[in-house]
Amino acid sequence: MTQFNRITFDPNIMGGRACIRGMRVTVSLILNLVSNGMTAKEITQEYPYLEEEDVRQSLQYAAWLADETVQVLEMAAA
Repeated sequence: MTQFNRITFDPNIMGGRACIRGMRVTVSLILNLVSNGMTAKEITQEYPYLEEEDVRQSLQYAAWLADETVQVLEMAAA
């Protein structure tokens, strides 16, 4: 997870949720903005303290979290 150098976790900031560079801006906020149609440029215009790399890493972090393997368990014989 070292490629996510802009994603931080601090129990004293937003309850330990994934945030951007220690600010009170959660990854989930950025994902919500993108999913509602905002571009990285629009987000950084609306939130000037953010950078496009923050948006990119938020998307990469979400993709990393979603990249899970599903293990199919066989039912035990009754």
